[in-house]
Amino acid sequence: PSSWWLGIAAVILSVQIVRYWALCSLGAYWNTKILVVPGVELVKKGPYKWMKHPNYAVVILEILLIPLLYQAYVNMCLFSIFNAVLLSVRIRAEDKALQEYSVK
Repeated sequence: PSSWWLGIAAVILSVQIVRYWALCSLGAYWNTKILVVPGVELVKKGPYKWMKHPNYAVVILEILLIPLLYQAYVNMCLFSIFNAVLLSVRIRAEDKALQEYSVK
């Protein structure tokens, strides 16, 4: 493990707290599919006050931090690139669905 493991582990733990906060803020609306309940207002509480996709920010940080913990720099770079491609498609699809079907 990295000589910085304690600091990295602390940041990873903090990131998990943000994930929990994001999921709790969505409540019953959280799921892994792109589902929009027509006529329901967008969630604007918790971390959603400041950013559109906080759970994806958590995933990005995990993909950077966990390999960094084990000095797996190639894995960190490759998975970051793959994740960026996947999230660009996913976020575009989610934003389109939210724009079409939700109340602002």
